[in-house]
Amino acid sequence: MNILPILDSMPRSASESAARAKRETDKLAKRLRHQVGRAIADFGMIEDGDKVMVCLSGGKDSYTLLDVLLQLQKKAPVDFSITAVNLDQKQPGFPEHVLPDYLHSIGVDFHIIEQDTYSVVTRVIPEGKTMCSLCSRLRRGALYTYAEEHGYTKIALGHHRDDLVNTFFLNLFFHAKLSGMPPKLLSDDGKHVVIRPLAYVREADIEQYAEARGFPIIPCNLCGSQDNLQRKQVKKMLAQWEKDSPGRIETMARALGDIRPSQLSDPKLFDFLALGKRGDGDLPDAHAWLSSSTTGDVDA
Repeated sequence: MNILPILDSMPRSASESAARAKRETDKLAKRLRHQVGRAIADFGMIEDGDKVMVCLSGGKDSYTLLDVLLQLQKKAPVDFSITAVNLDQKQPGFPEHVLPDYLHSIGVDFHIIEQDTYSVVTRVIPEGKTMCSLCSRLRRGALYTYAEEHGYTKIALGHHRDDLVNTFFLNLFFHAKLSGMPPKLLSDDGKHVVIRPLAYVREADIEQYAEARGFPIIPCNLCGSQDNLQRKQVKKMLAQWEKDSPGRIETMARALGDIRPSQLSDPKLFDFLALGKRGDGDLPDAHAWLSSSTTGDVDA
């Protein structure tokens, strides 16, 4: 048996293998910078003089967000500052040293907010029930308050392309509405601009990048460990769709940016009343139509 072709295909040394891995990581980092930069430009996420608060949870997504923004900041066409902010929710066993140690090591400005939302959530939500909704509201409130108190002009979250698609189907299946998770959002009180620079980035790429960069991941053991969450059901469904038809999630993600109001059924979004209307008279309202439908004989 001739083993020369096999030997030739194998890495000649550990350093050669490491160099290959570095090239792959550099290529991936370049793609992420391109996708994040395009999202920032497409939605006007960051302006000159912005104070950007990057919400850092300790998960792969927020680590990647912070890392890529720091890279882009060095050559950005505008001047902006970055501060990483983490909310310590006082979960039992939470490794409080991990994030400060990491953030000190990379020399980024950061702040840790301490607020015991864990006790609130576990006291209010019955055992076995989903904690995500209340936990999210409390976390958002704490972060918004800190951003307002310290003058941050943009709040950056680590939601990625798959999250946007997932949220769309979550709202469609469980809340009977066509809405999702926009790349840029003005808070209900009009005080905060929330941005999602990872809006074009695949979750699989983030997983690969986080592993390559060796981020010190902190798992969520509060709501992330609960079974049968609606979001998990949708994610499982999308994963199967992607397996059956590779590229389907990307197609759906593009569809979120190509909305045709006249092809849907929301009269608040599109003026169906004026469409094809003859004459200037007012059209009968729903009450008039419903009243007329109850008069006269009705077949048994």
